[in-house]
Formats: sequence, structure tokens, C-alpha cells
Amino acid sequence: MSGRLALDFGTSNTVLARWDDVSRSASTVLVPDYGGPLGPDLPPVVPSLIHYEPEQRRWLGRQVLQQNLYSSPRTFRWMKRYIANRSPLKLKLEDREVSPVEAGRDFLSTLLAMAVAELGSPEEEVAFTLPVECFEHYEEWLGSVAEAAGIHRFRFIDEPSAAALGYGSHIQAGDVYLIFDLGGGTLDVSTVKVEDQDQGGWRRCRVLGKAGADLGGATFDQWLFEEVLRQNQLKDYDEEVRRLSRALLVECERAKERLSFHPEAEISLMNPDTGGLVSARFSQADFERLLDEKEAFRIIDQTLRRALRGAHERGFDEESIKSVLLVGGSTLIPAVQRTLHRIFGREKVLLDRPIDAVARGAAAFVSGTDFYDHIQHDYGIRHVNASGSYDYRVIVPRGTAYPTSEPVARLVIKGFYDGQTHLGLALFELGESRKRTAAAGGPIELVFDGTGAARLRPVSVDDEERRSMFWMNENQPTFLEAHPPAKKGEPRFEALFSVDGNKRLLLTARDLLTGKLVYRDYPVVKLS
Repeated sequence: MSGRLALDFGTSNTVLARWDDVSRSASTVLVPDYGGPLGPDLPPVVPSLIHYEPEQRRWLGRQVLQQNLYSSPRTFRWMKRYIANRSPLKLKLEDREVSPVEAGRDFLSTLLAMAVAELGSPEEEVAFTLPVECFEHYEEWLGSVAEAAGIHRFRFIDEPSAAALGYGSHIQAGDVYLIFDLGGGTLDVSTVKVEDQDQGGWRRCRVLGKAGADLGGATFDQWLFEEVLRQNQLKDYDEEVRRLSRALLVECERAKERLSFHPEAEISLMNPDTGGLVSARFSQADFERLLDEKEAFRIIDQTLRRALRGAHERGFDEESIKSVLLVGGSTLIPAVQRTLHRIFGREKVLLDRPIDAVARGAAAFVSGTDFYDHIQHDYGIRHVNASGSYDYRVIVPRGTAYPTSEPVARLVIKGFYDGQTHLGLALFELGESRKRTAAAGGPIELVFDGTGAARLRPVSVDDEERRSMFWMNENQPTFLEAHPPAKKGEPRFEALFSVDGNKRLLLTARDLLTGKLVYRDYPVVKLS
């Protein structure tokens, strides 16, 4: 059973799909033991879970649920979210500590190795999907996972763009679509124009605008968790709460899912040691009020507007959108659907393949479908301003189409001190910081501490800066050698930057003192 493989690593579930050249269609892949369908007539998924038993034994995916280990303090969940946020938290086991990065690698490399063995095509290229607002470190991590699984040919595509292809028969050449992907960890929105097929029958898609936000099902679970504690006059650091926290979080997740299909959901959990009861009841209206209080609908609206603004700058307004395609399990929440109905009209909003559209579309992409994309984040250099603090100068602005036909920036690099032989630039990927509001009192996130207990903690300004700014060449900040050495304040190198078709930032540099061309189109870093 050969076929090109695609993997959509999700916060809650992971989906694999393959493209069959004979039938020219994509289908989801059932990974034996680890995965299965979420329900009747639903595609197979692998729950994004890994449990570490003593003596190096591990359970993955569905095995964790079958062994009733979902709420165990030795089980990792939400791995993707922690990896994307570069979380320093680690789970303390008897003989070692395990980070989300290591747990995610163990989880995905095992799935990939088994899937490749099942498909019998180890030399085929594999596609991985990426959240819109991910940074280069996440893409690098996925690449390292592929290599650990023995896969050396792979490509990346952002999740909502892949979903556009995964909707299949709903997609028609010449039309513009908005993909609204609200999953377990992130909100990703793209506006995409499907262009005419080429002579080989492949569709081409042009990304017009895209935006992302740190919002998803895990966020909603956290908010329910906070509200249950508030109603029961408890704190996350109370010993009783620490004892029950993971089980309580599971109950919050189940309540959220029930409220997608039923008018009410009840949470009730008893401490087996004390007999104490933690309980709460929520109606759909209660849940919607909670989402409104936490500004979920404002975040959704702002993210939509950013994606639409990108399309507008390319000549396509909101009226150009033929359909809004819903992707991700959290789009099943009625209040989310009503928000989209209000903005776009009920008849435009389609909910057909929320679970597997991304993976199926990625399989089509790796098999030959073209995407014309643009750079998602600003990229800039860090420098010291007149007051002695850091500033950032953007050299590749977000929205830049690639490859670029002309240089996107020209810089003159000066000597910092007499006798300097190595000069360079600190290159940063600049995302959008989460907006703080006085009413919210600053963002709160739910994390698992070293014992496995769920805790609430404020997101500091330093945390936000670390997550919105990524020093891309920290390990090689000086890449220009001056012979003879530079003098302080001397203009020494002229640097021209451009972007190639693989989203690599290219450097052409000339030594202004000697006239020597030092680099021509040298790939410095990979852009997102």
C-alpha cells in the first residue's frame, strides 16, 4: 500500500493521510494500536498522548485511553502547545526528567516509523503541517523528528492552506475561500484563491492573507477549570486541587465537548481521600458568557480581520469569499459557529471535514499541488539605540511574496571596536505579542508542574517577549570576517538580503575596504 504521507500533529489529536497516485485522492491512515475513529463515520485519529511507565515502557495515543491513564501525572498532553511556546517545564520521573520536546519527539517518531512501515514507502517525501503563527524553532524541531524516524525528504505547509485542498469537491478553480481552523491549541485563518489547474491536472493555490492566535480547545478547558475553582472557592495550589487537578481538567474537557451537542453539562469529582466534592453545572449560555468574558470572540474577530486585510491588500475583499471552510474540533462549539454565521452569513459557512481536511490537503500538497505563499512574520535585526536599549529594524516585512526578484533590504555593517575581525547581525523573527487588557489583568495559562499537577500561572512580560521574538542565528551571530581588521565606526560591509523560493533569507555581502565579494546569495536562515 504505497503512497505519499502527510502528518498533522495536533494539540489534541494527530492525523495521518496518504496520497494515492492511482486514484488521485487522499485518505486518512489508521495506525494500528495507537489510533482509531473518534466516532461513527469519523476518520481515524491518534490522540496526542504519551505515557511513561517505569523501566522505559511507553503507551501512545489510544493505548493511553484504553489503559485509563489519561489523567495520570505520568501522561503528556498538549505537547504541541508547549513545544511551540518553548516551555521550560519538565516532568520529573524516577530516573530522569522529560520535556515536552522529548515527549513530542518520542510520540511522533514512533507514529512515523510505524506509518512508513505500513505504507511501504520509506523513500517517499513526507508533508508536515504548521500553525500559521509558529516560529522557526518549531519547524526545525519537526525536521529533527522526521530525521529521527529515518525520513530525509520532507516539506512543510501551513495548516489552513492545507485544509483548503482537503475540502476536495467544495473547492473550485477561480474561487476565493476563507479557512477557519480552530483546533485544540491554535486558531489559524487563511484566505486562499484556487487557481486553474495546470496541464498535469494539479491545482494551484495562492495564499492571499493569513493570521493566527493562541486560542483553542485547550484554552477553553483552562477557562472552565478556572471557573470551577472559582465557584467552589478553591485555588490551584490547594492540596485537594493538586490531588484532583488532572482528573478535573479531563472533566472540564468532557463538559466542553458535551456542550457542543447538549444544552447542559455537569462536572462532579470526589476526592477519594477526604470525600470532598468539586462540582459545577454549565449551560451553553453559561459557556458562551465565559468565552465572551475571556474575550474569545474579540480574538476570533481580530484574527479574521488580519487575514482579510492581507487579502484586501491583494485586491480581494470580503465579498470575494465564496465559502468559509471550518476545520478543527473546536469549530463544533455552537457559539463559534454563530459568530461566523453573523459575520459571513449562514449559507457561506461549511462544516464538512473538520477533523482530517488538514492532513488530506497536506498529502495532496506533497504530491504536487503548488502553493504561492508569502512571509508570515516580520524579520529584523536587533541594534542598540541612542538610549542604550535594544530596537529592531525590519528587513523582511510580513506579507513579502517569495521568491523576491530584487533585494528586500540593504545594510551597511560598521566596526564596533578597533581590531574587530568578526562582524555580523542578530537576526530575529518578530511575531505579534498577545495584547494585555486592564480588565483581564494579564493573561493566565495552565501548565503542568514537575509532579504532573495542573497549575495556573500568569504569563509574564518576559514570557510574552520570548514567545513573540525568536533569535534565529543565536548560534552564529557573526558570519563576516574582516581582513584586515575593522576599525570602530568604520563602514566595513555592504549587505543585501533577498528571499528564495524555499523561504531562505539570502545574503550577498561585499567588503567595502577591499572591494571583495564575500558572499553571493548565501543562505543565512529559513523564514516561516
